[in-house]
Amino acid sequence: MPSIEQRIIEQLTQLVGTASVSSTDPAWDQGNRGVIDLLAGWLSGMGFSTEIQEVNPGGNKANLIATRGSGPGGLVLAGHTDTVPFDEGRWQSDPLALSERDNRLYGLGSTDMKGFFPLALAAATSFTDVELQQPLILLATADEESSMNGARALAAAGRPKARAAIIGEPTSLVPVRMHKGIMMEAVHINGQSGHSSNPALGNNALEGMHAVMGDLVNFRAEMAERYSNPLFEVAYPTLNLGHIHGGDSPNRICGQSELHFDLRMTPGGDNAEVREDIRQRLALVGQQRGLDIELRSLIQDVSPFEESADSELVQLAEKLTGHSAIAVAFATEAPFLQQLGMQTIVMGPGSIDQAHQPDEFMPLDQIKPCIALLEQFIRHYCL
Repeated sequence: MPSIEQRIIEQLTQLVGTASVSSTDPAWDQGNRGVIDLLAGWLSGMGFSTEIQEVNPGGNKANLIATRGSGPGGLVLAGHTDTVPFDEGRWQSDPLALSERDNRLYGLGSTDMKGFFPLALAAATSFTDVELQQPLILLATADEESSMNGARALAAAGRPKARAAIIGEPTSLVPVRMHKGIMMEAVHINGQSGHSSNPALGNNALEGMHAVMGDLVNFRAEMAERYSNPLFEVAYPTLNLGHIHGGDSPNRICGQSELHFDLRMTPGGDNAEVREDIRQRLALVGQQRGLDIELRSLIQDVSPFEESADSELVQLAEKLTGHSAIAVAFATEAPFLQQLGMQTIVMGPGSIDQAHQPDEFMPLDQIKPCIALLEQFIRHYCL
């Protein structure tokens, strides 16, 4: 029989080798069904009841809910099965073939976050011969890296239900109880084109966008005062002006312009309220300049997340890890699981600094500590 370490490497080799890129770019976007089917097969063999929830009409994108035990409480160990796109030419090894060197496991998704699943399975294996008093649920989702449609489908279905949930995103096994949300928005301005020799012949959409950008920068400063949170490394909401295009020729008054920006709101702020504030500000700019200004969302937003510092799960995580729970800037599926009524934290092996990078890796020295931690959580919530 293979050792636990051998089994983990064998499973992660199969997971990494099963491509499951999700992207807003159709040229990159793939399904995750191959990964889901692998996990379902392994978990069925461990005595779990498995349910596959299709997320798209074709069924090649899906969630997996695997349950052992029953009751009103229990624990969810959750992760996403998709990865970001990759540039193979920048990797020292094949990104879809797990390789071991320098006490690290290299491969696409090795830390973000396919690597969590074999460790969660290893922890669950320790309780194979134990009758669980409350359910242990392993949850695998689709499209976290793009639309979060997997988590949205779970929230819409109202399941799974448990007392607590741990999302195994890479945090170097430090519990995270708070993260910023994310919105991505587009501002489109319709002006009036005309010959550049006479400004009165048109209404310049680029000049209007200049005013819009100035107003957004001012609003960013107001948000920093209104929604500052010292628990974050960047203590205020960020608003990044990321993309702009307008006009077609230097001798023509610009008739149309578009700006894309992202906004990462701290807990305490509300995405919908902030979007409405921006919409009203843009309407005022449009009224003052006689321009048609439209604000539209590029993605479905993700809300800020906060789990109370005095919740049972946070206090247990701090006790078991020896680390105080922290706040991070990246968004996760935590708000959707919390919406289902579960106390939720984000905590997993590997570092977020390696995520979305060439030569992504999972440190081997995080494997045993992660399994030991998960076993203690299972013992607390399921026995």
